[in-house]
Amino acid sequence: MSWLEVIVLGLVQGLTEFLPISSSGHLRIVSGVFFGHDPGAAFTAVTQIGTELAVIVYFAKDIGNLVVTWFRGLRDPEVRATQEYRMAWMVIIGTIPIGVLGVLFKDQIETVARNLWLIATTLVVFGVLLGLAERFGTQERPVEKLTMRDGIILGFAQAMALIPGVSRSGGTITVGLFLGLQRAAAVRFSFLLAIPAVFASGLFTLPDVFAGDGPSPFQMIVAVVVAGVVGYAVIAWLLKFVEKNTVYVFVAYRIALGVALMAALAIGAVSAT
Repeated sequence: MSWLEVIVLGLVQGLTEFLPISSSGHLRIVSGVFFGHDPGAAFTAVTQIGTELAVIVYFAKDIGNLVVTWFRGLRDPEVRATQEYRMAWMVIIGTIPIGVLGVLFKDQIETVARNLWLIATTLVVFGVLLGLAERFGTQERPVEKLTMRDGIILGFAQAMALIPGVSRSGGTITVGLFLGLQRAAAVRFSFLLAIPAVFASGLFTLPDVFAGDGPSPFQMIVAVVVAGVVGYAVIAWLLKFVEKNTVYVFVAYRIALGVALMAALAIGAVSAT
């Protein structure tokens, strides 16, 4: 893997991880169109560690409170009644679906799920669903009103992102809006929910990244750092953006990209595999 590809893919990961447009889909598309090959699911998983480090830095205070409250709640019944304690359990339980499904379907995720026809289709279909969620979701409930039921449902929504093109944040934001969550609440919880799953996935697939003619360890470190720095800036921007704006711009982008990719595949300008 060349240094140009490493830098470009690190930038793409940082720019797209938190937007509801699918970072794994974009990494696959950019690699296929400009570099002529698939960087692999393992490369995607490891670069996501950089963007999740950005989440930890940005939400350090919130995450610290959740961790401390969870441990206190294990021995103090009064703490168990707090929203922070319930939120910590929501993140833990919401992580289970993507962990289980990721292990069960690892081979399919790394092979057939990375077909560009499938990615183009999921970009369009889940773009339409995101638009419907924006249109019909009541957006009345703040993050403080999240329930354990919400956490479980959003956990399964996150698991859909195992298919490139769906989008981890896009899936959780879409379902969160359908559940009546405020836009900012859905975005915020999607960030927190992703942390355990992404770190586990990145560490689990790390050995696969360096197989064959993949990146060197130093190149991988650089890609992770680039993704993290850019991702931090995107987090700050997105949280402000969704407070005052709809997600229709992402809907339009997903559909346009999906249709353009289908056209490129149809005329043979890009290989599907």
